[in-house]
Amino acid sequence: MKTFRWARQTGVLFAAVGMSCSLNAQVNNTQSPLDPISNSNSGHNNQNSSSRSAPTVDNPFSGNAPAIQPFNANDQYNSPLASRQGNGSTDQPLTKRPAEQGEFERYVERVLGRKLPRFGTDLVLPAQRDFAAPATATVPPDYIVQPGDRIIIALSGSMEGSVARTVDNNGEIFLPGVGSVKIAGTRHADLRDVMARAIGTQFRGFTVSVNIADLRGIRVYVTGLANNPGAYTVSSLSTIANAVFQAGGPSSGGSWRTVKVYRNGQEVGDFDLYQLMRGGSRVNDVQLQNEDVVFIPPAGPQVAVFGSVQEEAIYEARQGESVADMLAAAGGPNSVADRSRLVVYHTASGNIPGPTEHPYAQAANLKIQPGDIVQLLSAGTLAQPIDRQSVLVRVEGEVVNPGTYYFPPNTPFSEVIAKAGGMTTHAFAYGTRFSRQSVKLQQQESYRDAIHQMEVILEAAPLTSNSSVSDATRSAQIAGARDVIDKLREVQPDGRVVLGIAPDGSGLPDSLALENNDAIYVPPRPSTVGVFGAVYRPASFLVGQADKQPQRVRDYIEQAGGSIRIADLSGTFLIHANGEVLSAKRGALKARVVPGDIIFVPVKTQSGSFWAKFKDITQTLFQLGLSAATVVAVTK
Repeated sequence: MKTFRWARQTGVLFAAVGMSCSLNAQVNNTQSPLDPISNSNSGHNNQNSSSRSAPTVDNPFSGNAPAIQPFNANDQYNSPLASRQGNGSTDQPLTKRPAEQGEFERYVERVLGRKLPRFGTDLVLPAQRDFAAPATATVPPDYIVQPGDRIIIALSGSMEGSVARTVDNNGEIFLPGVGSVKIAGTRHADLRDVMARAIGTQFRGFTVSVNIADLRGIRVYVTGLANNPGAYTVSSLSTIANAVFQAGGPSSGGSWRTVKVYRNGQEVGDFDLYQLMRGGSRVNDVQLQNEDVVFIPPAGPQVAVFGSVQEEAIYEARQGESVADMLAAAGGPNSVADRSRLVVYHTASGNIPGPTEHPYAQAANLKIQPGDIVQLLSAGTLAQPIDRQSVLVRVEGEVVNPGTYYFPPNTPFSEVIAKAGGMTTHAFAYGTRFSRQSVKLQQQESYRDAIHQMEVILEAAPLTSNSSVSDATRSAQIAGARDVIDKLREVQPDGRVVLGIAPDGSGLPDSLALENNDAIYVPPRPSTVGVFGAVYRPASFLVGQADKQPQRVRDYIEQAGGSIRIADLSGTFLIHANGEVLSAKRGALKARVVPGDIIFVPVKTQSGSFWAKFKDITQTLFQLGLSAATVVAVTK
């Protein structure tokens, strides 16, 4: 009775003899109840404390309770959570086989000539992607406590300390002095009140806080038309979406639009994954419980949507949905779409074969039929007739007013320079560089073909027909050839068009129609002629510096010291300043040069070798818009 009266004076009630708590009257020497030393020493007087401290009794929340270790996120899930049942470790990610193509996907590929993926399949690849609820996720208020969860209970006030308890298979935890407390099935938000009521039956004057430290994994079954059906151990926080994605998503015949959850034989959820993937909503994404069954039923009608939409794919329709719903699932029209009409290809029997055109505004009235293919046409990518195009032309170099100018349709080419104020006194009209985007695209395609031809030559034929060449020499030749090809890959044609201007001309031709984004550069009059290739001294030589200057190609080759022994003079070609290429067969060696011209002397090679064929291709590279400096650089 004495102990009981003392307890009443402190505001603490005991329901059984021998149950008491430490009041921690030693304020100056009090240690944190979360400290392992504090917990181990709870209930014992400190040697330096006052002898008049309050009586010491056992605290059910300190002493024998296991110390709470510092939180480590990496240690929360040592069990194979979010891994397939039977996989004992998460060190190696579960390899999921990708979903196979369905018959409709193969049909669409034959019709379009290219693959069109099923919407959603890219979310579950690659296999290493982790869709499990993370171990560090915040436990939501609606989480239901389950057996195996680890709970931390901390007290302050009349009692100081904390303990950790794991919910047993009966859904209970045991506290000394309090007894067993059933908490399984309790919402996380209500857990504190439940513990406060239980402890309050024996003690008074305390404040309690309760946290869930660890969550036990639960076992769920992903069945139906799943890509990887089976039993999965997942986090207790996992939802329908987590389980479906962990199983690799639906198979080619499984539904993305309706995924059901069965609990104790009753349907408790039906989730449309499109709500998550397209709308960002998880309203119906039910949180799973132990032994839940996630069932993926067969897919609904599938519809292919392609053309000027945000995401081309094969989409699944629900009952009663229209073409407008499928376009919305595809993200809607993109910026260049024709919003006045659309095309539908019906594949179901009884329909008119071939495409049918419909007003875009009536898309909501067009009901979906299985196997439909919907095309949204483009309006922004259609090329218009030149005589209807107003254009912007960039003019720079030796003109009075360089700039970008607007011209109405059918403006004569000669008016471009006039609008820029005309050419300056230093302008070299013959060397004008006129570039056009449409020509550039054509040149790039031909250039890729030329590079491919060089690669075929390199792979299919030996670099030399001389059998006496050593393997080391042959390897060096192959390495050199590949190096040239690699360098050529790094450059691209510039879209230059050769203008029919005489060397002493002063204006641009009138017959050429303007196109949008044309570019004109008028260079200053050059004073040199370049000689490169297989000569003793490749260099650029001044023109007109003496009374008797060489005027022909052969004379400039002599100026460069003449050709070296391995030179092939018969393959010499001349690149005029206007971009035109003149070969030796057309009299390049006897041709007269003008300032800005480039002379190139190739290396003599054996017939049938790579370099012999490369010599023939080199002239083509010049004609495809590569500058002389580029070709000279890559062939050094």
